[in-house]
Amino acid sequence: MLVSVVIPCYNSQRSIGEVVSLTISEFDRLDGYECEFVLVNDGSPADDTYGEICRLAQEYPNVHGINLMRNFGQHNAIMCGLNYAKGDLVLGMDDDLQNHPTQIPKLLAKMEEGDYDLVYGVFEEQKNSKVKTFTSWLNKVTARKMLGRSKDVVTSSFWLINRKLRDQVVRFRNYNPMIEALFSRMTDNVGCVVVEHHAREYGSSGYTLGKLVKLWLAYFNYTVLPLRAISGIGVVTAIVGFVFGIVTVIRKLIDPSILAGWASITSILLFFFGLVLLALGIIGEYVGDIVLSVNSTPQYIVRDTVNL
Repeated sequence: MLVSVVIPCYNSQRSIGEVVSLTISEFDRLDGYECEFVLVNDGSPADDTYGEICRLAQEYPNVHGINLMRNFGQHNAIMCGLNYAKGDLVLGMDDDLQNHPTQIPKLLAKMEEGDYDLVYGVFEEQKNSKVKTFTSWLNKVTARKMLGRSKDVVTSSFWLINRKLRDQVVRFRNYNPMIEALFSRMTDNVGCVVVEHHAREYGSSGYTLGKLVKLWLAYFNYTVLPLRAISGIGVVTAIVGFVFGIVTVIRKLIDPSILAGWASITSILLFFFGLVLLALGIIGEYVGDIVLSVNSTPQYIVRDTVNL
């Protein structure tokens, strides 16, 4: 059975060769499995990642490389790799050895065990910074609320899908994909297996705070829950304002000497104007996504390929 290993690469010249060699060693020990690699250079600015991919493609015939014209983002690069993957199964992993190749047999065994569409490698203990750990927790909570995902399903960047799910995912052409949201939309047949999370061998994460926020906002493409929440908040605040107005009138009738409070009025105005701006911001995210999609903003653009 052929397993396509899809890896988005970003400033990974030092690590990607070790990832490939260790993964090949793991598959050499597995009966009934062989692998191919689809390595996608996502516009790496700091090193010669694509040059290293080309070197690996010359050394290993099962290594295929793709060079994107600019940095499109991790999930866009994964979508590119999925479009080129030919395997019966597709394995997604990072380029920094935190998703360690020695854990691959656990995902394959879990897939065989339950005939799942998707298997996640769940990290028992994460070796990330505090900021990355917090954003991972926020991502998990957001996915459960916005996508209606079961509490039993824990996601990660280390996953294995079958061909049927891959064929459905690549039909999505929106410019701003969120891989785990697409998986959640398409199947409930999901398994999880505990794997080790290794420390980063080289460099640091390419995700800045701004990129993490942008990635989190991509959830808005897959749910109308924020709009419904705004409607609910609007109804509640309107009722509160109406009741507060009635109370104010009654108090004034009972005691005409009561003076209107400038501070309380200002606080109420600031609170409601804040809600209005928040609502406009959320609506703006939806409108922006619609405009960019209508303008045919591409998921990715391929500059070069090697061994494809």
